[in-house]
Amino acid sequence: MKTEGGCYCGNVRYAIDGDFVFKGECCCRECQYISGGNPNVVVGVPEAVFSYTKGEPKQHTRADLDNPVTREFCADCGTHLTTRAPGAPGIAIVKVGTLDEPALFDKPDHIIWTSEMQPFHQLQDGVPTFPGFPVHD
Repeated sequence: MKTEGGCYCGNVRYAIDGDFVFKGECCCRECQYISGGNPNVVVGVPEAVFSYTKGEPKQHTRADLDNPVTREFCADCGTHLTTRAPGAPGIAIVKVGTLDEPALFDKPDHIIWTSEMQPFHQLQDGVPTFPGFPVHD
């Protein structure tokens, strides 16, 4: 599958030339900051099939956290585009709202960091949940 996306102002664009390896929702407190309070809705794709096609994002990694993620966003409009997480090496975690066709998401395969959910967050029936980041052997 090939899909494209980008930031709100259009200065940073990307292409994905492959399939999603997961579709998720993250309720962690850090994602709540990025999303404005709600869970972050994302798709994971292999880094090898993800490329920026216009502009370059700014990156931010918090130095005060153990195993911090790196967030990539448009320096002009502030749209968060991807996350690179140590717990998901080789994966670009793409924000669904930045896809040109966000309906491709449909629904999450899993919901993570439910231990940090807020009372106003809602879980979807039948979707596996994890209190933290799932570890796969």
